[in-house]
Amino acid sequence: MQFLIVAYDGTDQDALQRRLNAREAHLTNTAKLKESGQFIAGGAILNEEGQMIGSTLYMDFEDREALQAWLQHDPYTTGNVWKDVEIKPIKLVDFS
Repeated sequence: MQFLIVAYDGTDQDALQRRLNAREAHLTNTAKLKESGQFIAGGAILNEEGQMIGSTLYMDFEDREALQAWLQHDPYTTGNVWKDVEIKPIKLVDFS
């Protein structure tokens, strides 16, 4: 099942540093998910100044429970980076 995740970082003065501290571990985990086919695409949401303030992810998990299990252990969750997370089931267009 495919999902869109839109996750916004905290807005406090330490928010960007928390993201930077967790970023390498988050990207390492995301690369593993890409290899398994669970990560489809994604990237950072930027503010007008070009600073990272959140994330968008297109994911493919067996069900919402499996997605939630992954999400609970992602470094951006455990590192208190993401503060507002919205999850929507989706169906991406396949032009292949």
